[in-house]
Amino acid sequence: MTTNNDVKQERKLTTKDLLNTFTMWFFSTELSNSYDRLQGLAFGNALAKRLKKLYADNTEGYIESLQRNLEFYNSEGTFGVLIHGITLSMEEEKATGKDIPGEVITGLKTGLMGPIAGIGDTLIWGTLRPIILGLAASFALNGSALGAVIPFLFPILIFIVGYNFIKLGYNVGRDSIMNILQSGMINSIIKATGILGLFMMGALGSTYVNVSTPLVFEVPNADPIVIQEILDQIAPGILPLIAIFGIYFYFTKIGQNYNRLIVWILVLSLIASFFGILG
Repeated sequence: MTTNNDVKQERKLTTKDLLNTFTMWFFSTELSNSYDRLQGLAFGNALAKRLKKLYADNTEGYIESLQRNLEFYNSEGTFGVLIHGITLSMEEEKATGKDIPGEVITGLKTGLMGPIAGIGDTLIWGTLRPIILGLAASFALNGSALGAVIPFLFPILIFIVGYNFIKLGYNVGRDSIMNILQSGMINSIIKATGILGLFMMGALGSTYVNVSTPLVFEVPNADPIVIQEILDQIAPGILPLIAIFGIYFYFTKIGQNYNRLIVWILVLSLIASFFGILG
């Protein structure tokens, strides 16, 4: 029976190999997209040199592994490198003579692409990126030069995260990854980061989205009715909240055309300002 120590002794790939694999993937993920393979060419290219190392004494095995890893692939680029690590781990087992059919490696990749893409899109692009860009925007609005620097934290962080995830996938292998995905831990992480992201967006929105109304109604023999004061007494910040929910409704019900949304915001703002509805 193979022990964990035996598995570690059989490892052929070093941390430098994994770093080079992720670096190649990091800079070429979307460069070779095609309708029939999407990220497949970039995936195979990132693994090519490591596959050659694993199958150093087996030219036919190397060719088969390369063909296998040039097939269709599409997943999130940072969290998804778990699949790269798992694939290298399985290819290494196959290269050492273990009976692992190529279809199993391909099937595992195909099975993990969707779930891991959903996790990665939520954590990386739906939470981490908006938080970093929101912080950058807040500094920029205050005239701080940090507003131009903070966005560069995003590629640095995803490089660090991606490198650690490819190592995780390679070290724990297919069985442990499946256990992690089925344990519910990932769902807890997604929920926690989602709450954090909503909290940050709410805080930034209430601070930097300024919408008010200058409407005032004159009443004979009484103080004028100032609409903004009444709104502030009922629910402070209600107009910025309505504006944010309006943008959210547009994205969810109409589409994610950012340029069209910006034009609509400008037009509505000009019209409302011209008629004295909004200030």
